Amino acid sequence: MSDFGVIVMHELLVPAGDMECLRQAVYNGCDAVYLACKSFGARKFAKNFDNEEIIKALKFCHLYGVKVYVTMNTLVKNNEVEDFLKQVDFLHKNGVDALIMQDFGMICLVREMYPNLEIHASTQANISSQEVCKLYYDLGVKRVVFSRELSIDEIDNIDVPIEKEAFIHGALCISYSGECLMSSMLGGRSGNRGECAGSCRLPYTLIDGNKVISKEKYLLSTKELNTSPNMDRLLNSSIYSFKIEGRMKSPLYVGFITRLYRSLIDRKEINLEEETNKLKTIYNRKFTLGRIFDATDADLMNPISPNHIGLEIGKVIEVTKDKIKIKLNRDSELHQYDAIRFLNSNKGLIVNYLYDKKMNLISSSTDTCYIDNKIGLTKEDTITKTGDYLLGKAFEKVERKINISIDVKAKLNNKLLVRFNDGENSVEIEKDVIEESINNPLSEESLKKHLTKLGNTIFICDKFNVQMDNNIFIRINDLNEIRRELVDKLLDIRVNKKSNYLKKEVKFTKTNFKENPGVTCEVFTEEQLQVCLDLKVKRIYVKNIDLYKKYQSNNNVYFTLPRCLYDINNNLKKRNLVSDYADYNNYEVIGNYPLNVTNIYTAYYLSKIGIKSITLSVELTLEEINNFVEEYEDKFGTLDFEVLGYGRIENMLIKGNILDLALEKDYILKDFNDREFPVFYDGKNTHILNYENIVINSSLLNSKCNIRYNFYEEDALVIKNILLKNNFLC
Repeated sequence: MSDFGVIVMHELLVPAGDMECLRQAVYNGCDAVYLACKSFGARKFAKNFDNEEIIKALKFCHLYGVKVYVTMNTLVKNNEVEDFLKQVDFLHKNGVDALIMQDFGMICLVREMYPNLEIHASTQANISSQEVCKLYYDLGVKRVVFSRELSIDEIDNIDVPIEKEAFIHGALCISYSGECLMSSMLGGRSGNRGECAGSCRLPYTLIDGNKVISKEKYLLSTKELNTSPNMDRLLNSSIYSFKIEGRMKSPLYVGFITRLYRSLIDRKEINLEEETNKLKTIYNRKFTLGRIFDATDADLMNPISPNHIGLEIGKVIEVTKDKIKIKLNRDSELHQYDAIRFLNSNKGLIVNYLYDKKMNLISSSTDTCYIDNKIGLTKEDTITKTGDYLLGKAFEKVERKINISIDVKAKLNNKLLVRFNDGENSVEIEKDVIEESINNPLSEESLKKHLTKLGNTIFICDKFNVQMDNNIFIRINDLNEIRRELVDKLLDIRVNKKSNYLKKEVKFTKTNFKENPGVTCEVFTEEQLQVCLDLKVKRIYVKNIDLYKKYQSNNNVYFTLPRCLYDINNNLKKRNLVSDYADYNNYEVIGNYPLNVTNIYTAYYLSKIGIKSITLSVELTLEEINNFVEEYEDKFGTLDFEVLGYGRIENMLIKGNILDLALEKDYILKDFNDREFPVFYDGKNTHILNYENIVINSSLLNSKCNIRYNFYEEDALVIKNILLKNNFLC
């Protein structure tokens, strides 16, 4: 039995992939859970919740005073907007505490349509700066979930009166969240739409010219975030909500990690090393303090294994056809039904039978023991425990109680007054059940015994206050009936939390900005820039700041602002290509494709924050692009759009130099299908480009959109040929 009746100064936010995970989160002390519906959640392959289960989850969580946040944090396409809004409406009516959202257009639209519905901007929305936080605050967003690349000091230094949420435990994306196109470009499974295939957990070979630097290692695979050693610093930060990742994890994982961080937040005495060893048996990819605590590139990565490796417990010291002899480490223990793995052989099993040195069956061992060789092990090996049977059993029997105070006034010639208070809600009953005692007056102990006999309810009395006369009598049946009635009343108030539902009609103003469509180009080198100037390209986007400064007097030269900047305003130039959300009404900016524009509402609201020309998402098909422009004009009027027609898409943007690359030198990452991805380090971030150029039939769009050409290693002659082939020079 656990009792979590503390005043919460920080929120512990825990994932729930299904109802059993939800129960474990609640029973072990979370303050809030986040979960997803069957659609529009960034973990499409978790079990998730249908609408009937959502209602059950809301009632169950609210019963325990736990908030429910529903993730609707995928990009939304035009043909999905109606279904998206129907789901929002359903959730709002049924009392969801907040929605976690990524899509900028949907955030803006929902804020206007449902002003009483709390919105949190997802980490998928790339919350990396003061300016982004300020924009969302001005839009009425209640909370932002910061990018996992920000340090705790950077978070503290963001001075915006908005709730701050940050991940403190779980799996890490190696790329900035919401900025990764690797899975989408390789197999059509969009990480921005909840379908990530985990491309970063695959083996890669790093090549410098003709030299192989690292062969078939998990070069993009991170360790698991674990900030438990630094909990004091977190508790003294400006972060309100501490978020745990793990909607694909097991109920045991959810229960254990919730209890661990609940204890740390409440400053309970625990043996952290001991608890961490238990955690390693549940899920361990090695641990890192993460960028939030300035982990180095090497500390962040685990190139050896992307999977659960468990807790090392001993060695195989002898192998026969039938038996495996094990020598356990000091302080290690192996139980019947534990799961173990042999690291070097990459084999695992469940210990169905465990034997001592005399081959007697035993239930546990702390020294030398034997198990059956049912996997054909042939050599000595290192053993890790990847599943602790007894630990799992311990978390099958958990519950959570809610502290209540009971106040009683029992005076002769007055009605009996009994009040139950859970800290937020108060219910009371007055009944005319007091009589004068003749022979057997009711004692205070007996009164307390019957009113606090809360049994299998979720309540437990921690304070009992009574004012009573000495010569009164109350029938026990009356006390029991009053107690049951008060319990039912308090349960009803807690479960049936009233929705603050309000829906408003949204009125849109017409946009009226569209230039004659033309060709734009993004360049890396001066040679590329010069040929684009000679050809009088409509807009030229320059990545190199020195190159931009040299040619900025040309009105068609724009600076490509680095993505995921911590300081946006101080890096803006006279003309800019931007990839982050911020208020740009005082600047001349073009919106780049990492803004993830997949529906017309995002384009509309981007125009309202000063972006005059918008590059559509590279995840849209040619047909979707054509329909997009037509639908926008039908609903909102005209706007200047741009489409990437040729070039290498940037699949990943990674903070730091995780591959230990020389500055601004070109390398190749090769995957298991021999696809070669250009990769380079710019002094701050690592960039991974797609293995091939995207090429679309731009002739079908020339009358509707600007066509962008992204040049990477092409020389002047190649650029001329590409543009000639696409009728630009005709």
